[in-house]
Amino acid sequence: MKQAPFRLEPVLRLRRTEERAAGLAAAAAARTAAAAAERAEQQAQELSRRSLPVRTDGRAFIAAMVASTTAAADVSAARALAVAQAEQAELVRARWTEAAQRTKGLERLHERHLAAQLAAAERSEARVVDDLVTGRHGETRRREEETWTD
Repeated sequence: MKQAPFRLEPVLRLRRTEERAAGLAAAAAARTAAAAAERAEQQAQELSRRSLPVRTDGRAFIAAMVASTTAAADVSAARALAVAQAEQAELVRARWTEAAQRTKGLERLHERHLAAQLAAAERSEARVVDDLVTGRHGETRRREEETWTD
């Protein structure tokens, strides 16, 4: 018995491809967010290790304060970037989840299609067996009747 093809097979292949692409994008976004967080932490540690000169003239003190303030602003910007990258990674992960859900729905339809085909094949096979048994029974009965009449 020829099995009917799954009509949504091209759509299922497309959805699987979209899901793989979304998964790769989510992984890349997560790596980028982790790297940004690590850079922000490194900058914060470098800033905490800095020390102001104990004795210095006014110009050196002002220069050290400006450098320290600039470094603190850089740390703050790096942390803000890390938070933004983490939020972006979460959005990309959510898109991946949505793509996986769409794919799963089509895969369930495909499984139902295969189950329906299997059930149809089993029914067809049962009919063939029934026909064979019924045919043999009829043939056996006919032979018995012939022997009784002879």
